[in-house]
Amino acid sequence: MTRVVSLALILALSASPAQADTLREALARAYRENPTITASRAQQRALDENVPIARSSGRPTLSTNAGVNENYLRSGNSFTTPERAAQAQLALNVPFYSGGAVRNSVRAAETRVEAGQFGLRGTEASLFSEVVAAYNDVIRDEAIVGLNAQNVRVLETNLQASRDRFQVGDLTRTDVAQSEARLSLARAQLQRVQATLIASRENYVRLVGSAPGELAPPPPLPNLPQNADGAVEVALRDNPTLLAALKQRDATDYDIRVARASRLPTLGVGATGNYVNYLGSLGSGTGLGVGQSGTSAGLGLNVSLPLFQGGRPAALVRQAQATRAQAIENATAAERQVIASARSAFAIWRSSLEVIASSEQAVAANRLSLEGVRAENSVGNRTILDILNAEQELLNSQVTLVTARRDAYVAGFALLAAMGQAEAEDLGLEGGPLYNAAENYRSVRNRISDFGDGKAPVAIAPSTSSVAPQNATVNRPLDPALDSSKVDRSPALTTGENAPNR
Repeated sequence: MTRVVSLALILALSASPAQADTLREALARAYRENPTITASRAQQRALDENVPIARSSGRPTLSTNAGVNENYLRSGNSFTTPERAAQAQLALNVPFYSGGAVRNSVRAAETRVEAGQFGLRGTEASLFSEVVAAYNDVIRDEAIVGLNAQNVRVLETNLQASRDRFQVGDLTRTDVAQSEARLSLARAQLQRVQATLIASRENYVRLVGSAPGELAPPPPLPNLPQNADGAVEVALRDNPTLLAALKQRDATDYDIRVARASRLPTLGVGATGNYVNYLGSLGSGTGLGVGQSGTSAGLGLNVSLPLFQGGRPAALVRQAQATRAQAIENATAAERQVIASARSAFAIWRSSLEVIASSEQAVAANRLSLEGVRAENSVGNRTILDILNAEQELLNSQVTLVTARRDAYVAGFALLAAMGQAEAEDLGLEGGPLYNAAENYRSVRNRISDFGDGKAPVAIAPSTSSVAPQNATVNRPLDPALDSSKVDRSPALTTGENAPNR
């Protein structure tokens, strides 16, 4: 319970700018309206019905039939072949032994329901991981667009300064051409990152169902493990996808028992009631007064003992055994996947933290380097190309920092998901009660009515056709740590008297 409260509180209490969309809001909306998860819930409800379906095979059945016959051609007399007859029959059958087929079918269905519930939890975690990645993709790409737009503005200023200096003979045509080329490349790069931002925003719309507004910075992630072994230990215990695979494996053991039951006898008690009415046609023309209707009832024991079925039972057993072998291997594959996911997410998270620390140092160093290169250029020790390269190095380190922040957060959340600690209950989502798959199961597992139809299906997830196409407009101010507008660019561009390219 401690971990649940911790993550929920961090998401709930994280500060965000006024009117900004938060990660918690995005997760809550996806939880309510994403079609992947709403479809998975419907699939689980369908799976729940396998339990009453399996139980119905061991329950009494009551049936009736009726009909009226008119005999147009009669070869006998009216006692053996009356002109017409109306019949009705009521039959009750109560099975009480089926070789364990019903009992094991019910257990298999119940186990698969449990597997489905774990699988639904896994779907939640996978969806939340996608939403977290999409949320951070938008933040990252908005920052990268802002950085590239800032770079274009700086290079435009540099180009204008180069042209001015060229007019007074302080720079060469080569210097101007280098500035023009670098500006053209920067503009092309800006177009590429803008397209990437549009794609990220459209992916956000696909997952969440609404356009991203001004996204607040995501809150820090709690309870991340100290080492990979600790992450794997928790994942092997709590990962819902692995637990679902284990339950699927368990269910196949009951399937083998069901298949073996096809060799055993079945017993049941049957009761029938019959009513016949000859509608005045029995004994007609004889002048004899005879009864025109009759009733009968019977009670019997039904026994079915299969002696030879052409090899079908053995084939069913072998098929069920092969299916169980497949489920066992699938469980091992799921375990391997969980281990690999936990270890890789931990490695990416830790390495991204290191990249963040290094990139922050690189940004600070490149900022100082740019100021120094410009100052040295003013006294002729650096060329225009040196300045352009320093500008590019600063941009590259800023982009690396932004990307590493995104990668660290996404990997950290993926690590929590692999450990089974990033589901709806862990996140404390708002917007109504959480979906409880067990409620539907409890409501249908013992139903016996033939007329208890459920509600007609209606669409839950809304269409996104009404959401406007996304654009690359960025209104978010740059992180002060990334804003290079404060870099001292006051030294005038010059080749200087002793510049290497004069």
